[in-house]
Amino acid sequence: MGSRDADGGLGGLLERALRSAGAVSCWQVLRDESWCRVVPCDGAQREQGWKLHVSATQVSAPEVLERALKVLLREESAFKFASSLTRVAALNTRSTPRGSSGKFITVYPRCDAAAVRIADALHRATAGLAGPRILSDHPYAPDSLVHYRYGSFVGRRQLSAQGLFVDFIYDPEGNPVEDRRTGQYLPPSWAVSPFPVFGALPGGSTASGSGDPVLGGRFAVREAIRYSNKGGVYRGTDIRTGAAVVIKEARPHVEADASGWDVRDWLRTEAEMLDRLRELNLSPAPVAVFEHGRHVFLAEEEVPGTTLRRWVIDHFLNTGWQHYSSDALDMVARLVDLAATAHEHRCIVRDLTPGNIMVRPDGTLRLIDLELAVVDGMTTRATSLGTPGFSAPEQLRGAQPAPTADYYSLGATAGYVLTGNVPHLLADEPATRCVDQRMAAWLTACAERLKLPASLVTMVLGLTREDPSKRWDLSRARTALSSPTAPSGHRDAVPAARAYRQTSADGAGVEQQDQDPVTALVDGLVSSISPDDSRLWPVSTAVGEADPCVVQQGAAGVLAVLTRYFELTGDHRLPEVISAAGRWILSRAGTGPARPGLHFGLPGIAWALCDAGRAIADQHLLDHGRELGLAPLESCAGHDITHGTAGSGLAALHLWLHTGDERFAHRAIEAADKLAASACRDADGVSWPVPAEAGGWPTGKPYLGFAHGTAGIGYFLLAAAVLCERPEHLSLAVEAGDSLLAHAVLTGKSAQWPVQVGKPPTAPYWCHGAAGIGAFLIGLHQVAGETRFADFARRAAQAVAEHATRGPLTQCHGLAGNADFILDMADATGDDFYRSTAQDMAGIILAQRTYRHGRMAFPNEYGETSTSWSDGTSGILAFLLRLNHTSPRQWTVPLQTRIHRHSTESTRVSTPTRRQTTAVVPQQHQGVTP
Repeated sequence: MGSRDADGGLGGLLERALRSAGAVSCWQVLRDESWCRVVPCDGAQREQGWKLHVSATQVSAPEVLERALKVLLREESAFKFASSLTRVAALNTRSTPRGSSGKFITVYPRCDAAAVRIADALHRATAGLAGPRILSDHPYAPDSLVHYRYGSFVGRRQLSAQGLFVDFIYDPEGNPVEDRRTGQYLPPSWAVSPFPVFGALPGGSTASGSGDPVLGGRFAVREAIRYSNKGGVYRGTDIRTGAAVVIKEARPHVEADASGWDVRDWLRTEAEMLDRLRELNLSPAPVAVFEHGRHVFLAEEEVPGTTLRRWVIDHFLNTGWQHYSSDALDMVARLVDLAATAHEHRCIVRDLTPGNIMVRPDGTLRLIDLELAVVDGMTTRATSLGTPGFSAPEQLRGAQPAPTADYYSLGATAGYVLTGNVPHLLADEPATRCVDQRMAAWLTACAERLKLPASLVTMVLGLTREDPSKRWDLSRARTALSSPTAPSGHRDAVPAARAYRQTSADGAGVEQQDQDPVTALVDGLVSSISPDDSRLWPVSTAVGEADPCVVQQGAAGVLAVLTRYFELTGDHRLPEVISAAGRWILSRAGTGPARPGLHFGLPGIAWALCDAGRAIADQHLLDHGRELGLAPLESCAGHDITHGTAGSGLAALHLWLHTGDERFAHRAIEAADKLAASACRDADGVSWPVPAEAGGWPTGKPYLGFAHGTAGIGYFLLAAAVLCERPEHLSLAVEAGDSLLAHAVLTGKSAQWPVQVGKPPTAPYWCHGAAGIGAFLIGLHQVAGETRFADFARRAAQAVAEHATRGPLTQCHGLAGNADFILDMADATGDDFYRSTAQDMAGIILAQRTYRHGRMAFPNEYGETSTSWSDGTSGILAFLLRLNHTSPRQWTVPLQTRIHRHSTESTRVSTPTRRQTTAVVPQQHQGVTP
């Protein structure tokens, strides 16, 4: 086998192969952090067709590449390969997306004949070497490293119905079709494979009498619980005994290390540990370990009940805090007993997490997923596997197993049970703050909100000390659980928790170096603007990539928050930044299809640009923003705020109020009339189901939340009724409110809502839960004066308050959006309880901040940092700014009274009603107390 670069890079193999073949001048080589791309100098390539992938492991990759290059450099087709062994490992982990796993080499054949010729040559050249099956492709032959699929060769992308970029190909009629990359081979129906058909591939199964597939000749598979790159987890039946079983699958070569050990070996280790613990009732009993098509399977007893993670979620949703707190204390005691019993029998769990503990119907606990468990004192494999947030830091760095690692996991899991969350403490870069103090800051902020006993706070902090030698043991944890007062040993918990909010009289504090958070966040946005890049500010694309100009994930969302900051503070730096951002957006927005909607469409961009132009007296931005706001929009089948008619109409209302251009008022009325015409009425009330022609969205039962459903649509209709004097729209908004009341799930003093009618209640976020629905209901009460809406808004606020310690930190699905609703309640009622609750939530958010090279940032729900409105810094900044300054909520319009605004030309705007009548909308009910 040929040598490779000392740092694990594979580029040296290519350079030697090019020289050996005398082909250096025939190929162009392009490198980046992940890939080495090799393109023939004549540049003639297809845009789509049958492409080839070759898999490999960390161990086999150099030889696979060396052999493959002898084939590929004889051809004239472009190809690429992973540029380092680190990248190869990343392609093969258990958590790698199934649609991209294993793809070490990609070949773009010039024609179908070349595809078949190259595939056969690569298959022969790499025969006998190791590599995982590529799930999105079809293997060229049984046991081959070579796979094929039909797809795009070039980076052609378009926006999907959800507003995210997707790769696409053209069908024979020239229509764009999404190039889907999933964990399944799904070629287009019109793409005829040119490859030969070989015998049956490994991994087939027989069928039971019921038609269910049977694995190992014994286990009938009823359903899949989940799929991952590692393999599936299934519910099944032992056809010999009739007993219910769970069947775990481990695929060959996934997460293979330098010795060749892979997930199959971890699964066999789990079976051994289950057998060792068989008599203790700590875990499921193993039933059988068997191979099927070179995959390893473990069948084990099915444990009835639910995971601890699900138990916490359900209890937070379905019981009030008073009842939950009692159950949570009891659950923590049972967790300590579970860990103690495992340690008494020398079992170090190494993955003691809420997802790996089952709560049986009788309340007893069982450990599941014991693949990392080891016997204390026995020689075992060190690993860096684990669950971030729950696994001890030293374990994630590859330390040898020790009971102290389980102490950390126990503390993190106990903290999750008590607070409903695990802190998102991303590492500072460079590291300057003590992790123990950061953990104490977060937990004590939560404890103050939840009124947790000091002994429990101290126990969790003692168990989760960063230094393993300083962690509490289980005996000390038991003592804390039985003691009503805080035991000694962690005296810095409370001071560290409050350090971010106050410093001592002489100016010294644990984190005195921190700026005011609002100032720090603005400084970070000002310093991170990049006009020469494809995105103006850095964002996370963990859930996909949106248009770089839009509100949700693009520059318009950040621009709007900076504009509001400038309006409130007059910061002299901001006009230049706002001007640059506005011109960057103008250079890109409106060049493609004009998509509707507030958060993913052109109307939201126009809103941000017009506000920016008005704030800094930039007529150019104002005029061009108005032009974009009046641009004809694509036909819109969707109804909602984020993507559809309601969002476009809301933006039109705002632009009318602030420009005086009556064309926007007419647009708003047209949008409201369209929604009135498309409303559906049935036994469930009025709703706007997603039409089939909207594309990409689940159709059928309507959504209820603010982003995609009834609450957001109702809010726009309410605003249109107030500002345009349309009583029929007010009536429809009231109908929408009553429909939401009918679907509320009441628990104690709180109200929750499902995402869609007929489903269980969901977390109380702005997007799809109580925070967004409550914001509509309190506005509806202010306008219509109906006390039932005030009552349910108060109940929604109670649900949000009870979940103040739970969830991510952001606007769309998180605490910033929830807390913005709490401020809505404070503004509407004047009740100090709501402002105090919002301040508590701000403390919980700020305790989880991180610093990246001097810039304050926050993790999103995927553990990444971002500047975006929906899941990043600017959305959190908007809430904190509003907490410190009296200002309206962003992306809303005033509902208090019928309002006439003066345009920039100081001309008064008349209301474009179809009837010349006096206003029939009730006046604002000031000082209402729901």
